[in-house]
Amino acid sequence: MIQVCSRCKTRWNVRDQQRAWCPRCNGALWAPLTPEQEAELQWTQPGPPAPPAAPGQVPPRPGPGYRWIAVRPGPPPPQSPARRPLGPTPRYSVMPRWTLMGGPIRAAAQSKPGERQAPTARSLEKTLAAAVAALSVAALVHALIYVLMIVNRTMLLNPLIAGGAVWLGRLAGLAAIAAVVSCAIVLTRWLLARRSVAFARLHLPETRPAWAVWAGCLVPVVNLAWAPVFVMELAKREDRLDRLRKPIVVWWAVWAASTAVAIFATATSWADGAQGIANNMVATVVAYLLGLAAVVTAARVVEGFERRSMGRPAHHWVVVGDGRDTAAAPPPAPAAAPKPDEGTAPALESDGREPAA
Repeated sequence: MIQVCSRCKTRWNVRDQQRAWCPRCNGALWAPLTPEQEAELQWTQPGPPAPPAAPGQVPPRPGPGYRWIAVRPGPPPPQSPARRPLGPTPRYSVMPRWTLMGGPIRAAAQSKPGERQAPTARSLEKTLAAAVAALSVAALVHALIYVLMIVNRTMLLNPLIAGGAVWLGRLAGLAAIAAVVSCAIVLTRWLLARRSVAFARLHLPETRPAWAVWAGCLVPVVNLAWAPVFVMELAKREDRLDRLRKPIVVWWAVWAASTAVAIFATATSWADGAQGIANNMVATVVAYLLGLAAVVTAARVVEGFERRSMGRPAHHWVVVGDGRDTAAAPPPAPAAAPKPDEGTAPALESDGREPAA
């Protein structure tokens, strides 16, 4: 038994049960068609025009529940071509280095002529890691020299061991100084480029000249007063001051303590007595350790601006099929329904019903 929808003109085979509404468009269904009516609704080629009806002849009318529908003669209209398959889901061959928090900054990605080039994230990581390693080795070497000085009070050391320890301490100190200076230069370049991008984004002129930033970040003792100010100005322009105020203050305090101990160790480095040399060695070890802490806290401040963990890239795990056909696991056995007298919480959804959206 065939019923035709009065809205979308879809023919539905309702079998032996008459229906009232179309399952597709919710339109009203006509009464079931007879074989003759089904033949009339088929697409037919246009034939010769029908002769005009006689003046006294009444045109035939459809039965109850039927109406005339204008149908275009000829074959049905062509169907739209099927869409091509989209293919497999694209995948990254390597992990994107800009993380999922946001794409690269457009102002920083499109470099203009004469614009300051910021050091890359990899160079920042390498410079900070080199400074941390150099300061750690220098502190360890001077601690070893202090232990050898204690041993030398009760027994004589081999001249090779004593001379090697002295020269090793000097080389470690020079390497630490070079690493700290290079770290300061790279961080100053990063600060200048970051400030330039921040002020350009806000369409504001730079409030500090480049020579003032260089002098305020590289001149000893002067940088202790001005470098944190430059960093706070940058955090304020980027609306990060509330979140980075504590890391900047901690870095400032550790850096001030490191500078004070370094000045004391330098001032007492010309001591002649054994006890004076030992005290200077302890001060030198403490100065290297505080310098190490200052570099680590500076790295935390840079991480706060970069919004990522330097040296610890985030993992983005993606489920990828291995292409092997795994046997389907048997469906789990349905759990027994809890008894009402067991004191369990009532079910949120009734059996046989879909959960609420």
